[in-house]
Amino acid sequence: MAANSIKDDEEVSQVKKSITIKRLLGYLFRYKKTIAVVLLIMAYCVGISLANPLIIESAIDDYITPGNIKGMIVLVLIALALNVIKVLLVKIRMYLMSKMTNSIIQNIREEVFTHLQTLGFKFFDSRPTGKILSRVMGDVNSLKQVLQNFVITLLPDFITVVAVVIIMLIKNPKLALAGMVGLPLLIAGLLVIENMCRVRWQIHRKKSSNLNAFLHEDISGIRIVKTFAAEEEALETFDELTEEHKNSFINAVRVNDAFNSVIEVSTAISIVCMLYVAINVMHIDASNVGLLVAFTSYLSLFWQPIANLGSFYNQIIANLAAAERVFEIIDLEPEIKDGEQVGEMPQITGRVRFEDVGFAYEDGVPVLKDVSFDITPGETIALVGPTGAGKTTIVNLISRFYDVQTGNIMIDDSNVRDVSIESLRSQLGIMTQDNFLFTGTIRENIRYGKLDATDEEIEEACKKVGAHDFIMKLEKGYETELTERGGGLSAGQKQLLAFARTIISDPRILILDEATSSIDTKSELMVQKGIATILKGRTSFVIAHRLSTIRNADRIFVIENGGIAESGKHDELMAKKGLYYNLNMAQA
Repeated sequence: MAANSIKDDEEVSQVKKSITIKRLLGYLFRYKKTIAVVLLIMAYCVGISLANPLIIESAIDDYITPGNIKGMIVLVLIALALNVIKVLLVKIRMYLMSKMTNSIIQNIREEVFTHLQTLGFKFFDSRPTGKILSRVMGDVNSLKQVLQNFVITLLPDFITVVAVVIIMLIKNPKLALAGMVGLPLLIAGLLVIENMCRVRWQIHRKKSSNLNAFLHEDISGIRIVKTFAAEEEALETFDELTEEHKNSFINAVRVNDAFNSVIEVSTAISIVCMLYVAINVMHIDASNVGLLVAFTSYLSLFWQPIANLGSFYNQIIANLAAAERVFEIIDLEPEIKDGEQVGEMPQITGRVRFEDVGFAYEDGVPVLKDVSFDITPGETIALVGPTGAGKTTIVNLISRFYDVQTGNIMIDDSNVRDVSIESLRSQLGIMTQDNFLFTGTIRENIRYGKLDATDEEIEEACKKVGAHDFIMKLEKGYETELTERGGGLSAGQKQLLAFARTIISDPRILILDEATSSIDTKSELMVQKGIATILKGRTSFVIAHRLSTIRNADRIFVIENGGIAESGKHDELMAKKGLYYNLNMAQA
């Protein structure tokens, strides 16, 4: 049973490897004209390489031995001219291949990045950012040499080996066979080393990915590391991961280099056998020195491409794991995507209905169970309840960041799954608890909410949320450059900018998830005035743990145990002295 299982795994691995190589070649074949020019250049170069030993043989046997110096000079000049042209063409070939492979790598990286944009939150929830970066950058870069060497190594060297074998067999079959006696040893070595090498490079890729993930996490959370004086623990983890990364590389390279040793031993055995046959069997004398020199050159031309092919094969084995990891992302089917016959969401008036909605992030662990409600246009709904009750889940489902498992979500008369994601989200204004700011100016960050916004619209949005005054106190005002995540700004200032970015798009449905959690009391009063203006005429969902911020909501939903435990206005719920009343008393 175990033997059959291993055999099946090997067959699956071979099929997977074959598919991966075909897909890589597919990117090359998009540049057929460039490849055609490169192949013509290489045909000339290979032809000259094959002719050089014949020229040397002729120079020795036909000109030097008879003493024909004039003929020798002519032959040398012709050979020199042919080889100078070859050198120039090699330079052109290198330029063309470099340009082509860089374009392919750019295309693959763009394809991976574009596909990443289509994947849902679930993909990013389950994978560290560092591992994703490792695939987009490191793994894609690893493919460059494979793609380039396929054209400049595999094809010409394969042709060279075949041509050299034919020439040697025509000139002298005995010497030819003696010169290839090490070939069986080479093939046996290749079969033994191949699988060992591939497994070890896969392990190295994983260790590299783990190291990148830790580095990204540590740098992103450096404030926490320093807050808890955990530098030593971080260093220990880093040392452990780098040690694993180093050892995995050494293990892979040891097996990888073993193939070069097999090639060298095979070459040495072949040369010794050829010389033995030439001297002791064929009794070659001074009149045939040119033939022996030519055969020695052809053996170099035979074994050097073999070494190159072996190196290229090792390179494929080493980088195939990277290719598989890249294609693994490209092949991931987005969980949230437009159906084949989706329509465009008409301009939203603001009615939102949940019809027996059930949802779970993990199978068997429901977050929402048969939730139903009907929101009229322009109504402001506050969602309150304990952490993990499902408040953020409700607004994420409205935005279709996740799809419901049961029931339906209707906006106006449209099911959110029956309209395009872009037409839906373009009419929603969403401000989450994570107020991420991008590298760039304050103006560029706010314009992210509406790419065609004018400077006046940007400033007006900032005035509404109370951000304008602090922005103008900065040295460069709206042109102040921000680092990643808005370094240099307070938590409240970053939240004000994020709020301005949200409302500038004039959304039909506004979602505020802890929108004022990082703002001081004075700033909150300013923002509340802006919110009151913005909420008019549009449906809004407000999540807040600070219950004082949602007193004026049209309805308050208390979420608990996967459903709406209570609903009503603030005064009504307080009068019931239920869950909402207890939450208020606890905060008071």
